[in-house]
Amino acid sequence: MSDFKKIESNVFYKRISKLLRQARNTVVNTINTTMVQTYFDIGKVIVEEEQGGEERAKYGKYILKELSERLTKEFGKGFSQRNLEQMRQFYLNYSKAQTLSAEFKLSWSHYIKLMRIDNEQERKFYEIEAIENQWSLRELQRQYDSALYERLVLSRDKQGVKKLSEKGLVLESATDSLKDPYVLEFIGLPEKERYSESELEQGIIDKLEHFLLELGKGYAFIGRQKRFTFDDKHFRVDLVFYNRILQSFVLIDLKIGEITHQDLGQMQMYVNYYDRFVKLEHENSTIGIVLCKSKNDTLVEITLPENNKQIFASKYQTILPSKTELKELIEKK
Repeated sequence: MSDFKKIESNVFYKRISKLLRQARNTVVNTINTTMVQTYFDIGKVIVEEEQGGEERAKYGKYILKELSERLTKEFGKGFSQRNLEQMRQFYLNYSKAQTLSAEFKLSWSHYIKLMRIDNEQERKFYEIEAIENQWSLRELQRQYDSALYERLVLSRDKQGVKKLSEKGLVLESATDSLKDPYVLEFIGLPEKERYSESELEQGIIDKLEHFLLELGKGYAFIGRQKRFTFDDKHFRVDLVFYNRILQSFVLIDLKIGEITHQDLGQMQMYVNYYDRFVKLEHENSTIGIVLCKSKNDTLVEITLPENNKQIFASKYQTILPSKTELKELIEKK
């Protein structure tokens, strides 16, 4: 077979295989949606049966036990009493009109996880984000374990918190995408282990996909140790990203100790350079983040201008945060 025929054959095969993959995904998604909707409907019937009178409500558990036995006998696994109770709870949680929720775009496993979140606003936030970002169940669990919602709430007023539960994370300004702290547990560096800034940077690069998820929506990696020169002096930015939603370069400098005013001054110079010589006319101002192990908020506030909208300092930690501690911080706001 000639090289041309081989190329033609490969193109033909790829077109057919693409169609099959698309069809398979469509079937899986259709089955998933139908299953979740059916579980919702089963939950509805169970609730209606229980509400059919005081006598029926009294024997609610017996009804579920008997139903479980009969369904399992006819349809096989998946209809334990516990599963039926989850379907009942699913209907109770999602029976109110909710534009996103009513479409049931997630898997049943996703909804089981979401139902374990007591705070309704928090539950709605994770549901919206899981749908919009196509989080796997594992990624949803990771974002919840890293207390994403609490970390975002800490930087928002009451109106901002309400907006999170109604629309998820909407990026309109640089501060919308910021977190404090950033959680980098996926790097695998124990909290008390001694490591250098270059080791921290390498850990991020090795787990770049995870780091992009931690940064949030719209981020694309541009490069590491990006060098620029003026007056015969060379400077390097640790990590450079671009946020396509904000249409801004995002520069990140890593500090393994406590942040200093010199660190903030250096970042200001990096941001100024990118604004004047790198960004295009239609793009927005460059954002600079100094990611540090610890910081003095007063020092940061005094060092930066009062109307600062470009330079930020955030802590990072290499273990998952305590949700209890973060919730206590929220309550003290």
